[in-house]
Amino acid sequence: MKRFSAFNSLLPRCRKQTYKTIVFCVLLPALFGACQPQQQAPVAADTREADVAALKEWDANWSKAAGAKDVDKTVSYYADDVLVQPPNGKIATSKADIRKIWADMLAAPGFGGGWKATKIEVARSGELAYLSGTYEFTFNDASGKPTSDRGKFVEIVKKQPDGSWKCVNDIWNSDAPIPAPTK
Repeated sequence: MKRFSAFNSLLPRCRKQTYKTIVFCVLLPALFGACQPQQQAPVAADTREADVAALKEWDANWSKAAGAKDVDKTVSYYADDVLVQPPNGKIATSKADIRKIWADMLAAPGFGGGWKATKIEVARSGELAYLSGTYEFTFNDASGKPTSDRGKFVEIVKKQPDGSWKCVNDIWNSDAPIPAPTK
């Protein structure tokens, strides 16, 4: 039995060594697998150039709708969660308030004009873009005399699930100097 007692004393060491070998053999490949470069999702095609062309036409059509005094068509270019920031007015977020802003402006005596985007930038993702440019509106002043207002604008637009674009933030302001305070 003494002969086997030496063997029995080696057995726990062998078990420990076997355990370490198994752990090493299992964990080492997992560790190397984790260190390997991961496959990335395929990158979507860069559509920015086509999006810029589409947005240029989209914005020109929006300006034409306003120039034609078509309130419904003009308001249809906005997303449901839009912020409209007209000059000298409060931020409008409801479709009713936005419709009133445009209805009042388009119904002004002698109203005409429009805007033109001079810069269009589309995000690499193709989901967001901004347009900036200038506008000129004509209307009759309080005395009935034709006058005009020139200014600049920024529109932030978002691509919708159907691929169309909608404005999510619209701000425009006048280049006219602030009127001098009255005494």
